Amino acid sequence: MADNEISAPGGPRIERLPLPNPSPGTTRTLTVWRFGKRGARPKAYLQAALHADELPGVLVLRALAARLARAQHDGVLEGEVVLVPLANPIGLSQYVFGHSLGRHALEGSGNFNRGYPDLATAVGERIGAELGATADANVALVRRALVGALAEYPANGAPAVLRLTLMRLAVDADIALDLHCDSEAVLHVYTGAALWPQAADLAAQLGARATLLAAVSGGNPFDEALGGPWWSLAERFPRYPLPPACLAATIELRGERDVDQAFAQSDAEALYRFLCRRGVASEDPRPLPASRCAATPLTGVDMIRAPSAGVVCYPKSPGEIVARGTPVAEIIDPLDPDDAGARRILRAGTDGVLFARAADRLARPGQVLVKVAGSEPLADREGGALLTD
Repeated sequence: MADNEISAPGGPRIERLPLPNPSPGTTRTLTVWRFGKRGARPKAYLQAALHADELPGVLVLRALAARLARAQHDGVLEGEVVLVPLANPIGLSQYVFGHSLGRHALEGSGNFNRGYPDLATAVGERIGAELGATADANVALVRRALVGALAEYPANGAPAVLRLTLMRLAVDADIALDLHCDSEAVLHVYTGAALWPQAADLAAQLGARATLLAAVSGGNPFDEALGGPWWSLAERFPRYPLPPACLAATIELRGERDVDQAFAQSDAEALYRFLCRRGVASEDPRPLPASRCAATPLTGVDMIRAPSAGVVCYPKSPGEIVARGTPVAEIIDPLDPDDAGARRILRAGTDGVLFARAADRLARPGQVLVKVAGSEPLADREGGALLTD
């Protein structure tokens, strides 16, 4: 046990990692729960509330921790599991005028889920002469190089230190899952194209209604910073066997108001069954549920934006299948006395599932109101950052 760990009776080993103090007389720490033997394989890392105002995953990890504690007690936990139930103490403290503002750092460094270290180049320089013909040896080599590169990576300012701390906890994991939620949504998953269909069991087990694939989604979010180096290195060194050895994904647990004990228990059980299927625990994972969606490209997501300000009404709900041309939102100008002129109908630009929409009913020009996951790439989604900030 590390010097900064304590053991909870019948539960996890609890580690508290110091973060920069925001002001004199205050302290800030990141709390980590560890299950299983340190260094055991497979290693799974799960975190919640990186966007600190997105809370469904917090309850899910608490429920999962109880499930893991039972597995640990029963001797069926084969691998190591690291949980970070509240991944963003900085964002949690940003309570302004009665509202939690946990998506962006108020001190100016931007979205907490952007700007993670891109380690592919540094790791490639470290390992190029040492790669061999054995995939397992190459995976171990890359993991050591990832850890080494992070040990030398600079961090200035509290958000940068937080990003680096989270990366160090997860960078050598076999599985890394970042739990988020959208505004109003059905459960959906973002993951790397190179991880498909490897990650199909994750999406099916969770009952995802959309699974969105990309090699580069824009902004280097947490999951892509962990998974991306593996497929970048495989492209750089095509002569050597180098599988995508970190299954990294962002799981959007419905909408921000879906903070519910029933959802939490169900999602935690699904995650535990997934971990069993991947060998982290030796219990029977039970039959895999049938998939509820096909994987589609992130470039196929129709991001339907407000062309003007006004009050929003939605004729369609998250989870509904829509055809191209279907009305999915209506913006009403409350100051236009002409009923017909006051209404602007927004229509789907692709066939697919409407998987998310904005909860705020006051639209602002350019705001993304509705997201529809289509199967074909869209011309206006080919370049630039593909995720909303």
